[in-house]
Amino acid sequence: MAKKKNISATDIITMYMDYVLEHDDNPKSVFIFAKHNNFEESKFYEYFASFEAVEKTVFKAFFDNTLSVLQANEPYLKFDARNQLLSFYFTFFENLTANRSYVVYALNKHKNSLKGLRVLSDLKHSFTNYIAHLDIEMLDIKQDKVERLQQKTLQESAWFQLLITMKFWLDDTSPSFEKTDIFIEKSVNTSFDVLNIVPLKSVIDFGKFIFKEKVNMR
Repeated sequence: MAKKKNISATDIITMYMDYVLEHDDNPKSVFIFAKHNNFEESKFYEYFASFEAVEKTVFKAFFDNTLSVLQANEPYLKFDARNQLLSFYFTFFENLTANRSYVVYALNKHKNSLKGLRVLSDLKHSFTNYIAHLDIEMLDIKQDKVERLQQKTLQESAWFQLLITMKFWLDDTSPSFEKTDIFIEKSVNTSFDVLNIVPLKSVIDFGKFIFKEKVNMR
């Protein structure tokens, strides 16, 4: 039988996901994987250096697909940051649910290991970049180092929140994962309530006023 020639990165990702679910294990080698799917081994290396690279791309693909769906939705573009992030979460977890068997396999395989975090590294990079470009209001300190620290803290805390939500979803046994939907809504809303800087701005403005008045009274 002639080898398949028109193999894309997406084809390899799909073949890999199917293979690990059918065999409950990674292919022992790229050669075996390529032979199993009837394409030349060299085609694999045109897109990926290893199976771990494929795994990383799978999770990034879930993110890319989510963002593509959202950006094609005109109402989403008019949402504030809170509702854009809620929309992201609900759509992203719809993608995970559609591929739950693979996600459970991939994450459980690296459970409690640093390799599990490496598999999610491309997803982390894309997600934290997404967070950085949401219009989330923060204190205007007017000091570059402090502003960079604020942005970094925001991105890392948002990433940690996503990881916690993924863990909740993995353990969720409710019908249609409805408890995860509740968890998403409550956790995202709570995060934005904590980030609500309007009261803090008032305190700072009041402090500036008091300081100015004390200076003028001297």
